[in-house]
Order: sequence, then C-alpha cells, then structure tokens
Amino acid sequence: MNRTSVSAKAAVLGTAVLALSVSASACASAPQTGGATTGASAGGAGAYTWWDPYPQHDPSSAWAKRVDACGKQAGVTIQRTAYDTTALTNQALLAGQEGNAPDVILLDNPAVSTLADAGMLTTMSDFGLDTARFDKNLIAAGELDGKTYGIPIGANTLALYYNKKILDAAGVDPGSIKDWATLNAALKKVKAAGKKPITFAAIGTEEGSFQFLPWFWGSGAQLTQLDSPQAVAALDLWTTWVKDGTAPNSVISNSQNTTWEQFLTGEFAFAENGTWQIDSAKKAGFPTGIVQIPGKDGGTAPTPTGGEFITVPVQKDTKRYATTKKILECMTTPEGLVETGTTFAYYIPSTAEGQQAILAKEPGLKPWVDAVKSAKGRTSDNLGTKYPKISEALWTGVQKALSGSATPADALKEAQAQAKQATGG
Repeated sequence: MNRTSVSAKAAVLGTAVLALSVSASACASAPQTGGATTGASAGGAGAYTWWDPYPQHDPSSAWAKRVDACGKQAGVTIQRTAYDTTALTNQALLAGQEGNAPDVILLDNPAVSTLADAGMLTTMSDFGLDTARFDKNLIAAGELDGKTYGIPIGANTLALYYNKKILDAAGVDPGSIKDWATLNAALKKVKAAGKKPITFAAIGTEEGSFQFLPWFWGSGAQLTQLDSPQAVAALDLWTTWVKDGTAPNSVISNSQNTTWEQFLTGEFAFAENGTWQIDSAKKAGFPTGIVQIPGKDGGTAPTPTGGEFITVPVQKDTKRYATTKKILECMTTPEGLVETGTTFAYYIPSTAEGQQAILAKEPGLKPWVDAVKSAKGRTSDNLGTKYPKISEALWTGVQKALSGSATPADALKEAQAQAKQATGG
C-alpha cells in the first residue's frame, strides 16, 4: 500500500505522539530520564544502530549486555542509544524525515502504528521475518491495514492485586470474584469490616485510559463507540465506587505509582496495577495475591497490553536487512524472550513456547501469563493513529464523571463527539 511520505506526515503525527507517552502506564516503574549509549561510536565499521526507551539501563546493565550479545552473534557491533518513551518516538519521526533512521527501534506498542503510518517502518513480511509464532492478540498492536510492522519482545498488563490479610479478616475469598456482582459483594464486605476496598488510577492522561480499559472492554464496549450503554455501565461502576466511598476521591489524580504507594500502606484490599509491580508486591509488609479483572457478566476482562515492539525502519541500503534480521531473531528466540522477560521483572514472553519456558523458571507467573493471553492491544481493531485521539476523549469523559461535573452518560456522549471530530470518523 502506498503511503504519504514521511516528511509530509511527520508534522501531523508529531502531535499525536505527545498522547503516546504511555511508558508509565505499561512498563517497568524505573524512572526513564536522560539517555544512555553503548557500543561502537556512530558510523564505526560494522556498527548497527539501535534505539530503545530504557535509559535506566546503562551500558553495564544486563539489558545492554544482552543487546550487545545479539550484535556479536550477528557479527556486528551494536551502537545503542536510549531515550525516554516520548522523546524516542519524536526522535524516530525526525530521523525518518531526515533519512537517517537507525537500524532497529524498540517502540512502545501504541507508537508502532504512528511510525508505520508515516511510512518509515518496514513490514515484517517484506523484511522476511515470520510472525506466525507470536500470540495473535499481542502482535495485533503492531498491525495496520493488514500488515505487521513489528514484533513484541514481551508484554505486561493489569490485574487486581489484593491484600490477603484484609480479605481474610473480611471473610472474602478472592476465588469467589467472577464478575462485577461478586466483586462488588467482596468490596462491600471489606467496607463493612472497616477497611478501604479498592484504589485505581484515573488520572487525566493515558494512564487513566489504560486503567479504565479493562472495565470498558469488560462491559462489552468498543473504542469506536464511547457512549454505548455498555461503556456507560463501566463508567457508572467507577463513579459509584467513588461516590459511596468504595474508592477514594484521590483516584481522579492518582497515577499508577501513586495507586501502588496507597496499596503498600496496607490500608487497601485491592489495587489495580501491573506486572511491573510483581517484585514490589513480594516485598510488601503483608501477603498479596492477584485476581484477574472480571468482565461485567463473567470471565476475564480483556486488559490492555503494555510493552515494546522491535521495529525495523526503512533503510536506503537494503543489504543491511540481512544482518538486522539476525539481531531480531536472536532477541526473539524462546530463551531470548525469557531473558528479556526476567531482565525487566517482568515481561511475559509473546510466544507460547516462551511462556512455557518462563513458567518453568517462575511458576508463580502463571496468573500473569493467563492475563496476557486474554489481553488486547490499544491500537488493535485497526485503530492505528486514531487511538491517541480516542483515548484523550475517553480519559476526559472519565474525569468529568468522577468529578461530578457530568453524569457518566453525558460525559461519554461528549467524549464520543470529541473523538468523532478528532478522528474525522
């Protein structure tokens, strides 16, 4: 499919990129500030350039060593440069416009469609890499118009962490939570026992949308119709929790880190948070566990996927692709996916074989493997570059409802109108 040139689209897409600052919503909680470079100097003989959003991993880190090892296996030296997530996407668009893109970029998954739409990414089929072994629900975030523009190095997602001490005292069996009705029953028992039932992040950013999506999708709602009855039911659930004190008023400004800090006080029975808190939960001063976020009428709600995709920018010298392919294959073997997953504590591998391998090492990750299997990409359903605009309308509607300035129905009606105008649909 012919696409408008990078230079023509970069300026337009640059605005959308600002809404794709979702590293905090779906990645490890380590700070991402500054930059880090490892490997050969730019332009060195045999050097391949690699950009990723992990400046917290310096040249001496396990991650940097892993990248270097894959370069050596491919017979080249990798020059690695790290940016924070938003800077990386903006820099990538600029590099594509100027015709000096790196050989490999690891992109936060919602940004893949942005760069693909700008015409700067090679499709995996043109590149010669088979994507059939990757879980369809995970690789979907890298698809646009029926073509695949990257492969996931792993995924993380959301679930409900619980404080076992509080649930035991309130007589709540976490295994009894199967749908919204049974979850509400559990929350009422906690409240009756004098404890705080649940906290989550509803901040007016992508983090707020990220946390709301399991309830939105779990109601049967679709991002193409923000004001459907199902969507209203999901927002009514959250709004009711805030109104009756089941959730604190602070959720409207809570980031996911703030929410986690609240949970670690030991005062809350449940907190919605992600795979990246596994190690922190182990160190909490009370026993913890997780339950899947339930769908409205039962089953596991689809949760949004976080994590990065390996992408290959278009190169003028197509002979470079053969070596780049070797680097990508090294990164995505079952063993490689496990190594990446444990390095980031934790990413769940994006293939069935990789998932089995990580469970052999870490059996306790099974609930998270199950959660990832039912997860969904935010740009799936061919939303592509429309997603950031829809997401902004959604989090704005959530904020209005939780603040009491509009009913859930009216807030989402406005959100749908905003999204329709922004996307031209």
